[in-house]
Amino acid sequence: MKNIIIIPARYASSRFPGKPLADIGGMTMIQRVYEQAVKSGVAEKVLVATDDMRIFSHVKDFLGEVVMTSAEHKSGTDRCFEALEKTGKKYDVVINLQGDEPFVQPEQLHRLVSCFSDSDCSIATLVKKIEKNEDVENPNVVKVVKDTNNYALYFSRSVIPFNREKENIPSYFKHLGLYAYHAETLRAITLLQPSTLELSESLEQLRWLENGYKIKVAETELESIAIDTPADLKRAEALYFSR
Repeated sequence: MKNIIIIPARYASSRFPGKPLADIGGMTMIQRVYEQAVKSGVAEKVLVATDDMRIFSHVKDFLGEVVMTSAEHKSGTDRCFEALEKTGKKYDVVINLQGDEPFVQPEQLHRLVSCFSDSDCSIATLVKKIEKNEDVENPNVVKVVKDTNNYALYFSRSVIPFNREKENIPSYFKHLGLYAYHAETLRAITLLQPSTLELSESLEQLRWLENGYKIKVAETELESIAIDTPADLKRAEALYFSR
């Protein structure tokens, strides 16, 4: 397959303005994400999609590929599609790697792309088994239940499945925010209007499920560390650089 990794990176953030340019061990967050993407070798092109000239110029400075996109996008999915269109080329699979995932591992990207060996797969994402009980109850940890063919049945901030009998404790899985789509599927889902379930849970992927799109999930044993606040950055640095 002919694949492209697109890294949406916006400067404005209510909780962490300028996040992509934050320093992590002597390298900016966006450069770390970019270099991990290149290292994976899963795509013939890695492209940053931004709406800010500071990020654009910085990516150019470290010789990365970057494109300017609209500041009006409400999601990374929409930004990815505009960036894809601006390449003027055809790709089979588009990998959406968020610009706040500086510790993403190449193995995770390989697991994500492996979903497309299933000919029915049009959207793919990653999950990880939850190991801490407190994460099951945490609404900031998105849970997912899947069917026997590893397709997502539902994503929720609530505890799913609910263990009514308190026996035969099920495995709980957390959702990791990495996505890949067939290029035509990416085009189609950007045309969908926000759905009831999406607005209720504030989870964009529920829009796709509610409109009949299936999401293949691959399990990884590696943690994903997304950086949403300066405090997240400090915790991630302490964890990562103490290994």
